Amino acid sequence: MPAERLQKILARAGVASRRHCEEIILAGKVSVNGKVVRELGVKADQVKDDIRVDGKPVHSEDKVYLLLYKPRGYVTTTSDPQKRRTVTDLLRGFSQRVFPVGRLDYDSEGLLLMTNDGDLSYVLMHPKFHLPKTYQVQVEGVPEAEVLERLRQGIELEDGHTASAKVRVMRSQESKTLVEMTVYEGKNRLIRRMWETAGHPVIRLKRTRLANLTLRGLRPGAYRELTASELAKLRGIVENRLV
Repeated sequence: MPAERLQKILARAGVASRRHCEEIILAGKVSVNGKVVRELGVKADQVKDDIRVDGKPVHSEDKVYLLLYKPRGYVTTTSDPQKRRTVTDLLRGFSQRVFPVGRLDYDSEGLLLMTNDGDLSYVLMHPKFHLPKTYQVQVEGVPEAEVLERLRQGIELEDGHTASAKVRVMRSQESKTLVEMTVYEGKNRLIRRMWETAGHPVIRLKRTRLANLTLRGLRPGAYRELTASELAKLRGIVENRLV
């Protein structure tokens, strides 16, 4: 096997997402043949070299793909210094190590993909691939048509102009409105910030779809493995964006 970048080897072995593996390397937690590596760009051979994270050998794992319905009140991480409940606490009875793909805020809920496939995770989270993510968003008040159009065309935030989005009103009441919204980028707290800027703060936020994956059949806190057809279709969507 030819030498590969260390973060790619670690991600493929299920240590973490490729981005997080880069952080692990920079933190000096990885060694190759007894020598600690603290910089990116180092290559290794997974077959010939002794690669360790925190002193533990790195071995390839069977790939696992879980679809989780994250409830509110959980952080999207594998550990939390504040001792809050994490999404991995929901995987009762599941022993393999997996990590979340992307994030859902503590107060948000809905679809979350969890896997040990670092390569797929890297592509799904990379901003240049623009995978669609759909949400049901309950906001304060009743947005006027011009506000909805602003959001569709993109709105100016402190870190730049947002990409175009799909916005559809599902139902309105006097003091709140339920909207379906599809975005194609992954900026931090994007939807909450967009609606805050538009003058209609978010009351509740639920992700209902990621690419071809939906919450159908799952209750909050439950999870299941992706079916073979779901995984094949997801890979097809990703491959089309790699062309």
